[in-house]
Amino acid sequence: METFLIKALQLILSLSILVVVHEFGHFIFARMFKIRVEKFYLFFDPWFALFRYKPKKSHTEYGIGWLPLGGYVKISGMIDESMDKEQMAQPAQPWEFRSKPAWQRLLVMVAGVLFNLLLAFFIYSMVLFTWNDTYLPLKNVTQGMEFSQAARNAGFQDGDILLRADDKELERFGVRTLLDVADATTVTVLRNGQEVELDIPERLMQNLLTDKEGFANYRVPAVVYEAMEGSAAQKAGLMRGDSIVGVNGVATPLFGDLRTALDRNRNSQVTLDYYRSGSLHTTVIQVDSAGTLGFYAMGAPQVYKTVTLTYGFFESFPAGMKMGIQTLKDYIAQFKYVFTKEGASSLGGFGAIGNLFPAQWNWQAFWMMTAFLSVILAFMNILPIPALDGGHVMFLIYEVVVRRKPNEKFMEYAQIAGMILLLGLVLYANGMDVVRAIFN
Repeated sequence: METFLIKALQLILSLSILVVVHEFGHFIFARMFKIRVEKFYLFFDPWFALFRYKPKKSHTEYGIGWLPLGGYVKISGMIDESMDKEQMAQPAQPWEFRSKPAWQRLLVMVAGVLFNLLLAFFIYSMVLFTWNDTYLPLKNVTQGMEFSQAARNAGFQDGDILLRADDKELERFGVRTLLDVADATTVTVLRNGQEVELDIPERLMQNLLTDKEGFANYRVPAVVYEAMEGSAAQKAGLMRGDSIVGVNGVATPLFGDLRTALDRNRNSQVTLDYYRSGSLHTTVIQVDSAGTLGFYAMGAPQVYKTVTLTYGFFESFPAGMKMGIQTLKDYIAQFKYVFTKEGASSLGGFGAIGNLFPAQWNWQAFWMMTAFLSVILAFMNILPIPALDGGHVMFLIYEVVVRRKPNEKFMEYAQIAGMILLLGLVLYANGMDVVRAIFN
């Protein structure tokens, strides 16, 4: 329950920041062009609001709604999600959106997307400045990778060290690595000390999405990071840095081997072999009903040699912008898979997004995820779908090209169709979360 609350709180805080910044972009550009903004709301407020405030001599009501599905600004004289037909039936006023030149209306509509991108660039910059950029080069993972079944079907073997996708060096493990591998004709790996070239099947990404086990994970030895209070590991005297290499005389060079051996000996005592400061030690230890000993193991960045890139305050801004642009490119590259059967089945809603946050509060992870979601929000909002910013931009570009506004009745119907489409997508994505929660 505690883990759920921590993830939920991070999700709500992150989305609240993103929504406020996005809507503030629309708000500030509207005010720059002397367009009235009637409402500025975090979350939606059908029927009632949790909080509302309207300053004296202001045309804008600020508030917090009860339905946490985003937020909005209501701009005078604009066909939007409020579907205020009464206002649109009145003669146009000089302070309304519809009375302004097309270029001004276009800037108002793209401002939300622009502010989300600028926020992502700023967050990435400050993360790099505050925490630096520490990563694990793939060539330093001496034990190689542990691959999913779909990856093994494509020719990869556990222990392979990823080197190149076609002629591009694979430097660090992440989304970009997976995309490079999936799009490559051949991938070169280091296998048993020799370079091996693998032919990559065209549908590797679709196969990985169907498999739902990902592509690969780091292979690491079983090294103790910390024994839990009162656990069998603590009672047996295991200490940080102890490298476990055997159970009941059977070698367990990797953490996966240890996990398998302990699973076979649940609720039993076993003989554990481990190295401490270069010397081999043996102890008898109790395995619990879950097949564990009660210790936290070191992850790949703690076992293998990492590289740290440091940035000064001013250096962090171009680096943060570069990271944001690369994140956007990677997301666009992945987006094409949404339109495949395998990709559609992998869609998720708020539950899936919430699970991206760590189980324990970590500010660096929180801000990195917030920046990532800000990039996604910017991209999704610029899609040419009525009811999204991109839909309004599409109609404005049409107006600029043909020098004539689209019919208002058509705009209303398009807005309704877009809202129905978006609502359907939201229901489908969150429905997939429910299905996965039930059947997994």
